[in-house]
Formats: sequence, structure tokens, C-alpha cells
Amino acid sequence: MGDVIMTSPAIRALKESLDCRITLLTSAMGGLVTSFIPGIDSTIIADLPWISAQSSPTPDNCYQLIRQLQDHHFDLAVIFTAYSQNPLPAAFLCWMSGVPRRLAYCRENPHHLLTDWVPDKEPYSFIHHQTERDLFLVSHLGATTTDDNLHLSFSADARHWAMVKLHAIGLDTDQPWITLHPGVIEKKREYPIALWIETIRLIREQTHAQLLITGSNMDIPQAEQLASAIPEGIYAAAGLLTIEEFIATIAASRMVVSVNTATIHIAAAVGTPQIVLYAQTNPQHMPWKARATIFEFSVDRSARSRNEVIRHVNDRLYNTWSPYPTPQSIAAAVRRQLENPAKKTSHGQVADSLK
Repeated sequence: MGDVIMTSPAIRALKESLDCRITLLTSAMGGLVTSFIPGIDSTIIADLPWISAQSSPTPDNCYQLIRQLQDHHFDLAVIFTAYSQNPLPAAFLCWMSGVPRRLAYCRENPHHLLTDWVPDKEPYSFIHHQTERDLFLVSHLGATTTDDNLHLSFSADARHWAMVKLHAIGLDTDQPWITLHPGVIEKKREYPIALWIETIRLIREQTHAQLLITGSNMDIPQAEQLASAIPEGIYAAAGLLTIEEFIATIAASRMVVSVNTATIHIAAAVGTPQIVLYAQTNPQHMPWKARATIFEFSVDRSARSRNEVIRHVNDRLYNTWSPYPTPQSIAAAVRRQLENPAKKTSHGQVADSLK
């Protein structure tokens, strides 16, 4: 979901400049958020063999997708990738589907697979934020936008039912609360549970704020463990909310404290200040144009990616060990944020980074 959200300004640029109808081809996970991104007209869901997916695709799935793409008679395919990803499988899919123009970054010569080839200089010459990278790609089509912020929409009904559900678990929705999001899909990004417990205890003691723990269904045991470790004022909501209700909840939160996952991009898109516990995996995926304090920490070498492009970045940027941020430093950052609130607008300012 975070990848899709970070691409949304480039999608907006295409929409505004080309006056086109946009269909997003994405994974089942990415598709969860597309309904709330202005500018996306429709979505095609496909878990393909060159991406990490929950399902196991088959050749028949790919043939069926090609027929589906052919039926749409698309004029242009824009292939968005991180610098560590190869665009050519997707380019081949679009070529097989008869899409006449195909734009992407690529390191090697794509020959006929791309009609619009942008040589990829990242990360060896420089590293752009993912949102900048995507905007620069579509600029080769003359697509630009005056609004490069992230945006997510949600309905009044979603906010209403989110508040109903939160009130039912004991949260006083008429009073401010801080949302905590400890759950991660990749274990290497996690902040240890013992440190979360101490962090929560300190935040509660020092601020007396209500604390809401969010997450997916798979995070329910962790959320309940954290909530049970503190006597009062903390509420477990993992698995309780729909995606749209979750967006509304983040928008209504006084602040978000989260690991680096889609939650930080949702917070950036709805203008909620955040404290990010950021595992050093993808430097280009920091929260975009957010009011954020970022605590970076190292990933154990045994858990680091085997992708040689990512290993180059790790060796270049992350060759000094950064320990987990202490609960004391996180609680102090929360307290500073509460003591020096900025007027909440749709978007914040540039992030601070702390190691």
C-alpha cells in the first residue's frame, strides 16, 4: 500500500496533464488502498511471479491477464519501480498485451520492450525519494502537477463507523489520542516488543494521553499483549477497522508512532504528525513531506536483502551500526511534539532524521 500511496502524485500528474483515464495494475495488497486515491479510475488486481505476493501465480493467470489487458486497448503503460526492481517483466507483459507505448526506468537496453526508455542512474549516482523518482519518470511525457503532496480520501461514513468501533472498545473519541502501530510484515523492520512495552509505559506516564494500538488481523496477539501490559488508557484495535476506517482513524489521531510501513505514508497523506521507528532498509521510502521525527536503526546483516543493488546502498549508507532508539528518546520526542504543536493542515513539513 505504501508504494501505491507514494506513486499518487505521479498518477495525479498523468491525470492532470494528459486528461486520461487511469487504470492501476497492482497486487492484492496494493489494491486495498486504490479506492481512496484521487485520480485512479479503476484497478486491476494481479499477483505476478516477479513480486512478493500472498498467492502463487500460475502461467494460466498470466495468460488470462494478458487477454484482460488486450480487451482494454490501453494507449500507454507507465511502469513504476523502485531502483532495486527490474521493469522488464512488466514491460514484456505490456508488450504481449499490445500496449503501443511503454515507459519505464531501465539499466540495460530494453530494445523493443520499452518505447520510452529512461536510463536508471539510481542508486549509483544519486538517490531520489520514491515520489520524486516517479514524478521525474512521468515528466518525460510532459506530465507535471503543481501539487506533489500525498492525498487519501475517506468518507464521512467511514469516519463515523471508525469512531463507533473505537468508542465500543473504550476509547473516548471526544478526547485526543495517539495511535501506535507496531506491526510489520517483514520481521527485520520490527521494533522489539519489550522496547514497545517500555515506550508505551513512558508515553502514558509522561503525557497521560489515550493510546490506541492498531494493526491487521495478524497483529491482534501483539496488540493485545501490549494493551495488557499497561494498567489503563491503552486500547487494542488491531483487526477492528476497514482500510478506509483506518485512514479516518489516522486522520483523527493527535499523532502516530509507527514502524516504517504503509501507516507512515497514510499519516503523511492525511497530515498527521508522526514518530517513525525506521529500519534502515529503503532510504527512498521516508514519509514524504510529513511533519515527522525519524529514528533510524540498523537491520541485522543476516536479515539484509540479497539484492545486489540494495546491498550497494547498505554498504554505502548503512555501514555504521545504529542501535534501536531508546524508549526514553521516543517518549521525549512524543512529549516535544505535544508541547509544540503545529497547526494541523493537510500536510506537514520536512522530516527530521535521528540516528
